Formats: sequence, C-alpha cells, structure tokens
Amino acid sequence: MHYFLVIHHEVGHIQYTLQYKDLPLVFRGGANRGFHEAVGEVISLSVGTPKHLFEVGLLEENIEDEEIDINFLLKTALDTIGTLPFSLALEQWRYDVFAGKVDQDNWMKRWWELKETLVGVRPPVERTEQDFDPGAMFHITIDYPFLGYFLRTIMQFQFHKALCEAAGHTGPLHRCDIYRSKEAGNKLAQMLRMGKSKPWRDAMEAITGQREMSADAIMEYYAPLMEWLEKTNAENEEYIGWDGDSARPNSASVLLLVISAFVWYFSGP
Repeated sequence: MHYFLVIHHEVGHIQYTLQYKDLPLVFRGGANRGFHEAVGEVISLSVGTPKHLFEVGLLEENIEDEEIDINFLLKTALDTIGTLPFSLALEQWRYDVFAGKVDQDNWMKRWWELKETLVGVRPPVERTEQDFDPGAMFHITIDYPFLGYFLRTIMQFQFHKALCEAAGHTGPLHRCDIYRSKEAGNKLAQMLRMGKSKPWRDAMEAITGQREMSADAIMEYYAPLMEWLEKTNAENEEYIGWDGDSARPNSASVLLLVISAFVWYFSGP
C-alpha cells in the first residue's frame, strides 16, 4: 500500500510539471514551497480510500461503517496530522540557529526542547552538546527548508475538499474519491498550469475559491476521528498532552492534542 500511494504522489508531481512546462523557465515550479507536495498528496487522499481500492479491483467489496472509517482515519492521521509537530519543530530549530537565537553550544539543548515541547518525545539516552542529532536529518545537512511539508499538509485538504465539490461528491469528506471526474481534473489542471507565474494566493483561489490557508478542510476530514478520540479518551480517563515528568501520552491523546492545537492556530486572525 505504501508504494501504491508513493507512486500516485510522484505522478502528481509529474502532472504538475507537465502542466506548466510551456511557461518561461523562471515560472516553472510550485506556487509556493508547499504546493508541489500538496498536489502529490491530494492525489494520495483519493487513491487511498477503500472506495478507490474497490473501484480499481484491489478490494473485493467496499463496506462503509464506523469502525472501518475510524481505522482508515487513524492510519491516515498518523501519516498527516502526526507530521505537523515534527515539521514545525525541525523548521523552528533551523530558524533559531540561522537567526542567531541559539548559539552553537546549545544546539542540542534547543533541538530536544522543541522535540519535547512540540512532538512529545525525549531522547532514549542522555545526549550532550558533543552529539549532533539534527545532523541525522537529511534536510538539515543539505540546508533544505522543511516548512513546505508543514504547509502542504494543511493545503492538501483544502485542495481535496475543493476537488471533491467539483466532482459532485456527497457524504463525508474522507470517503471522497475524485477518480474519473473530469470536472475535478479540469479545476486542478487550471491551477497547475499557473506554475509560479502568479502569487500563491491567486493559485489557491483558482482551486479553492479562498486566498488564505485554512484548517477548516482538515478539521472536516478528521471530524469523525476527533469525535471518537474525545469519547475514547474520556472513557479511559486519558491524560491529554504532556508536561515535565508526566506520564507519556498514548497515540490517541497525542492526535487529539495536535488536532486541537492546529484548530486554534489556524482559527486565529
């Protein structure tokens, strides 16, 4: 399944490139750092659904029930929601270092402060400034900004919702598959052909009708999971989040905390 999604993700990149290939060289690229990745991921959101897998003969039947929905959404959330604090912590560390906000003698300290505060993990063994854990990240060593991956995770759901509406989808957003929809394909192609010849807000508006990033679509997509997490955590009396030496949270409470945090972050002015 992993490679099935990866292949479609990469084909999304290829399609983007083909659509803007006739633009002047300087305009050949994504509208901003997140657009190319968001296009690849929006394709994966459709082809990963049980509906699509059934459509292409990879599932024997397409059963729609709550348990299947929750399992599907939880798996998807681990690949999407779970990346948000990871991406944010990595990019915040890069920014702090390049802005001179943390000196070389405290690089490791700042790295693990962000990991614990934003991601909720600690090093398994004692680490000192003689180590350099950030260097284990490929994107750190090649000086590649990770912010695009953070942005794409928000935007891919905005794109997905807009394309599902164009395709005439009815029902929960997480069950939408735009496969074989010419209307959705035309709307996507219209945006892709712009490359980076226009400001990213223009490209966003062309596909979504919005000029700002918004967490509304990602919240709608995961609404059933959010409801299940709140109910399950309440029943199990789970501690939500982490602080200091408190017990480590389980995956359900982490997801609930992350989802809630980003609702607050993107609902602000």
